Amino acid sequence: MAEAGEPFDIPPQHQERQPGRETLMEPRPEFEDFEHKSSDELKGKIALITGGDSGIGRAVSVLFASEGADVCIVYLEEHQDARTTAGRVKELGREALLVSGDIGDEEFCAEAVDRTLGKFGRLDILVNNAGWHVSQNGLENISSEQLEHTFRTNIFSMFYLTRAALPHLKEGSSIINTTSVTAYKGSGHLIDYAASKGAIVSFTRSLAVSLLERKIRVNAVAPGPVWTPLIPSGMPIEYVGAEFEDRSPMERVGQPREIAPSFLFLASDDSTYMTGQVLHPNGGTVVNG
Repeated sequence: MAEAGEPFDIPPQHQERQPGRETLMEPRPEFEDFEHKSSDELKGKIALITGGDSGIGRAVSVLFASEGADVCIVYLEEHQDARTTAGRVKELGREALLVSGDIGDEEFCAEAVDRTLGKFGRLDILVNNAGWHVSQNGLENISSEQLEHTFRTNIFSMFYLTRAALPHLKEGSSIINTTSVTAYKGSGHLIDYAASKGAIVSFTRSLAVSLLERKIRVNAVAPGPVWTPLIPSGMPIEYVGAEFEDRSPMERVGQPREIAPSFLFLASDDSTYMTGQVLHPNGGTVVNG
């Protein structure tokens, strides 16, 4: 594992199947800080995390478990990655429920919430994290099918899951959405993705206002470039490597374990005076300046 703050070598690579598999990445993303000392900040909490099988979702699942939460890991079809995440959650002494399906389908989202309640009896934290993108050179190369799939996966799913979860969330519950630095700075090769991530920012702010009286907090995290399966599966091979590593002012890519603490902060009582906000672990890119 690389030292915190140190660059690391990423050889060019590409995965044809989307979403990508963490098991096929070289090097593997770093999802856990083994020097982390638990304070039981989420003791007794139940979290549902989409895209929890790999990347940022895996790091969040493991960190939440280390802080005392049981976790429902929702994922598409990356069964080996999901079993690895669940295994680590169980090694930390917590329960893990694996639910496989397409979050772009409204009925499946309701099923995921129902299965979480059936297993754990409650739901305290909803992390809308799963996302999808495919790089294209120019708007004219983004098909209608790709556009719809991007928005259905990245933002429609948040409406579906949150709407299904809301009747079961209580005062003090937390909803955390994953947006992106691209929502703020744009991206010439990820136009539809950046647009969907901008929609997530507006969704977060509006939902936060609507849930003030219920005292349910809604916030978001906007990572910068991070080494996750989205990169080799959604980018051309010539992009993966030195060019990708140099995408932040820190001149290195982030690791999932460096992003997960932002989610922990927003899920815990340390952030009780925050709602409608976005945290920016992005390697030094200044936004809203």
